[in-house]
Amino acid sequence: MTASGAATVHPAIPPFWFDHRMGYVGSYTWQLRQLVGSRLLLMPGAQVILLDSADHVLFQRRRDSGLWEIPAGAAEPGGSFVGTAIDEVREETGLRVDGSDLVAFGCLSEPDSHVITYPNGDRIHCFAMCFEARRWSGVIKPEDTEVLEVAFADPATPPGPLQAQTRVVLEMHAAYRLTGQFQAR
Repeated sequence: MTASGAATVHPAIPPFWFDHRMGYVGSYTWQLRQLVGSRLLLMPGAQVILLDSADHVLFQRRRDSGLWEIPAGAAEPGGSFVGTAIDEVREETGLRVDGSDLVAFGCLSEPDSHVITYPNGDRIHCFAMCFEARRWSGVIKPEDTEVLEVAFADPATPPGPLQAQTRVVLEMHAAYRLTGQFQAR
């Protein structure tokens, strides 16, 4: 954060809107897409809210849509929810988080909230474990084929436009912090 309280932005590279050279080429999801095209896929994955000492969340702006979100992604074969969370944070932000520092606060799977249609027409119904992390190491270095920029911001006033699923995860996290109860949607 700057002295004025504005979010600190860490650009990855100059923005080129709707660039479809996504970093998932070669991944399990990419391999499935070669077989089924844009058909709806069911995919397990993880989303991570990284909180700094001021309880600001690390957001990232997607290269393909320009929307802001939190670090998230699909599992690879042999992976787990915790492993996917660790991998996605590292791949998308350059930061390292230990599995023991991840706190599961919710699970998002409702089709009304978590079916995503990407700019190229691919559709995916995500089943995501949602984690909070307050400790990590490393220096923020956004992954330039997926992420345009990153910024810490107050979760009550996130950067926009915000990806719809991220708004739901922020609501779930706020409810978890208020009640201490695991959230499921």
